Amino acid sequence: MSDYIALLRKEKGTRYGVDFPDFPGCITGGRTLEEARRNASEALRFHIEGMLEDGEPIPEPSPLDAVMADPFNRDAAVLIVSAPTIRSRAVRVNITIDKDLLRRIDALGGRGNRSRLLAEGVRLLLKRSDRAAASAPAMRAAAVMTRRLRARARQRTSARTKRR
Repeated sequence: MSDYIALLRKEKGTRYGVDFPDFPGCITGGRTLEEARRNASEALRFHIEGMLEDGEPIPEPSPLDAVMADPFNRDAAVLIVSAPTIRSRAVRVNITIDKDLLRRIDALGGRGNRSRLLAEGVRLLLKRSDRAAASAPAMRAAAVMTRRLRARARQRTSARTKRR
């Protein structure tokens, strides 16, 4: 599931308006902030479902800096709206799988619907992979910082040893 930027706008005497820079034409609103938020989530879901039905690709979320660089967007408040997980039509496939692994799948309750169990397992792996990919830059930064700290500690230890 991806998170998209929604822009919340309100002028004095008007209702809240919401639009999505990544989805031109996807707009909604509400009398209250909470109603506008709920409607934004629903509007995004309907818009994405329509795009999928029409065979249109779903865009990647734009970075906040890029959205806010547009002078028209600078006065808007930002809402983050999670796109719904919309499953496409199932496709029949034949697979080859280890006999013992198949036995274990059946023991987990997959005997009635092995496909569902395998699909759920893969979705969990993909979600974990997505989280790991999202945290990869932070992990790299932490690793660089750790290396720097270790190098400084070695330098200090070396300097103390030389003084003695």
